[in-house]
Amino acid sequence: MSVIEEFYDIAVIGAGHAGCEAALAGARLGLSVILFTVSVDSIALMPCNPNIGGTSKGHLVREIDALGGEMGKNIDKTFIQSKMLNKSKGPAVHSLRAQADKSEYSRSMRRVLENTDNLTIKQAEVSELMVEDGICRGVKTVSGAVYHSKAVVLCTGVYLNARCIYGDVSTYTGPNGLQAATHLTDSLKKCGIEMFRFKTGTPARIDRRSIDFSKMEEQKGDDRVVPFSFSTDPETVQIDQVSCWLTYTNEKTHEIIRENLDRSPLYSGMIHGTGPRYCPSIEDKVVKFADKNRHQVFLEPEGLYTNEMYVGGMSSSLPEDVQDAMYHSVAGLEHAKIVRNAYAIEYDCINPVQLSATLEFKKIKGLFSGGQFNGSSGYEEAAAQGLIAGINAAMEIQGREPLILDRSEAYIGVLIDDLVTKETHEPYRMMTSRAEYRLLLRQDNADLRLRKYGYQVGLINEEQYQAILKKKKQIEQEIERVEHTFVGMSEEVQKLLKDKNSTPLNSGSSLAELIRRPELDYAALAPIDPDRPQLPFDVQEQVSINIKYAGYIRRQLKQVEQFRKMESKKIPEDLDYDQVGSLRIEAVQKLKEYRPLNIGQASRISGVSPADISVLLVYLESRQKKGTGI
Repeated sequence: MSVIEEFYDIAVIGAGHAGCEAALAGARLGLSVILFTVSVDSIALMPCNPNIGGTSKGHLVREIDALGGEMGKNIDKTFIQSKMLNKSKGPAVHSLRAQADKSEYSRSMRRVLENTDNLTIKQAEVSELMVEDGICRGVKTVSGAVYHSKAVVLCTGVYLNARCIYGDVSTYTGPNGLQAATHLTDSLKKCGIEMFRFKTGTPARIDRRSIDFSKMEEQKGDDRVVPFSFSTDPETVQIDQVSCWLTYTNEKTHEIIRENLDRSPLYSGMIHGTGPRYCPSIEDKVVKFADKNRHQVFLEPEGLYTNEMYVGGMSSSLPEDVQDAMYHSVAGLEHAKIVRNAYAIEYDCINPVQLSATLEFKKIKGLFSGGQFNGSSGYEEAAAQGLIAGINAAMEIQGREPLILDRSEAYIGVLIDDLVTKETHEPYRMMTSRAEYRLLLRQDNADLRLRKYGYQVGLINEEQYQAILKKKKQIEQEIERVEHTFVGMSEEVQKLLKDKNSTPLNSGSSLAELIRRPELDYAALAPIDPDRPQLPFDVQEQVSINIKYAGYIRRQLKQVEQFRKMESKKIPEDLDYDQVGSLRIEAVQKLKEYRPLNIGQASRISGVSPADISVLLVYLESRQKKGTGI
């Protein structure tokens, strides 16, 4: 019997948000890519929440775009509401979030993939990795077909041995009843890959016509929409937006849940996977936050051409009859008709400490991994990892230096560094609090930080790169001008300050000094700045932020300098930690397992103390002095 046999540069397994970015990156860098999916209809599927972005996640989408990824462009084409979150706080935590038309988001991404040169889409279940002498040579499918490749990127999401559960109902399917992938886990284990079992969940979907919105608070989008992609013309995203709605659970809701906890798979032992701490089910909220008499519930449209509404904040795995009573107890949902029940989903994923910072497996050359398969949660975290894994697979094939972003450069750097250096016992979620240098890593300056890397890799073209150089120059020149432009105590100046509730001047002042006042910014001073050049809004925004927060930014830059010193102290790949005297046994074990690239990374490994780092530094310095090199 003849067997299909094909050859590609890169094979990507899974066409979720990670797989899409990985496949597009490889193909756009000129390599032949085959993208496997259990269903072509599930490409870029949004099986849970109908939005892209949010606190810290919006930063990731902006960074993906700055590097040449697709997620930001795709949501700009398919959103139905957009909001900048945390506007009352400082710019470090401002984050975009857009409600997506789920179906259109998936269709739009599929169109991009189908029309990308060098990219082949294949509906098939991959069952086996072909690994020889520690090198991944390709994959086999359940039909026996063989696909040789120079690199493989695993982006299986939540499909590996997936099991959907509510009450005592358990079905071995992927999300939304899609086919699960049931064969690959055995092959991964045979390759010596350590596997975890994680869980996530999703709430019910409710028929919009059965909701009483008069009992809810309307949540509108921003008057002026800011696009996710730096290449999207802002005028093209000023659309009529749909509303979301806010309501709350109540004591009756909580009573229904408490009375039925023994029927919840979470508490009965039926669910074995570890769930996400920062996105708990409503059962978990009621138990863990017993002092709260209500929890927020957001009703979000799933799209323009469906009546399904997503019940954000009420994910659950309770039995169907309990869900029915629970949802009906919420104000505005008394007569709600449930279209899809809430459910939990268990799936296989890996222990990500097996990966290097390039997202390549340390022990299997040519095998990369990205997305929820790496123990993370969220569409945005998945896409970010998929992009980096796809880029680095291409870099390895082309014999080029890998792209590794450090913690001081990007939220993506924080995300990957956390995954590969810290023990992950639950689905990892990105948060602004995880980023030590978040004032520098703002969503508004992602292009200024990362465009150069996208250009070096080859995903950002010359025109885009020249545009960012021009933008940087405009910002620098305008900051210099504003620092050296002075105004006096004229009637016009004093009136503007009074109108802005700002203290009148007693002597002359630079425009920069006025911008540093909390109640003022660059835009507010336009009436008293006649020589102001015509500049794009994003340039004006950077001028204002850089002047207003100059002291804090300088402080963080000094911290980054110290961080870089630690990161620059490289650790030899073949270092025998058993020979490093005075290292604690736990530290030796952890350092052997993680194989950190540098002292900075070693210092972030759980179980390695500051004293261990001091010992390691002394050892490396003595080794260098003896001429053995580092």
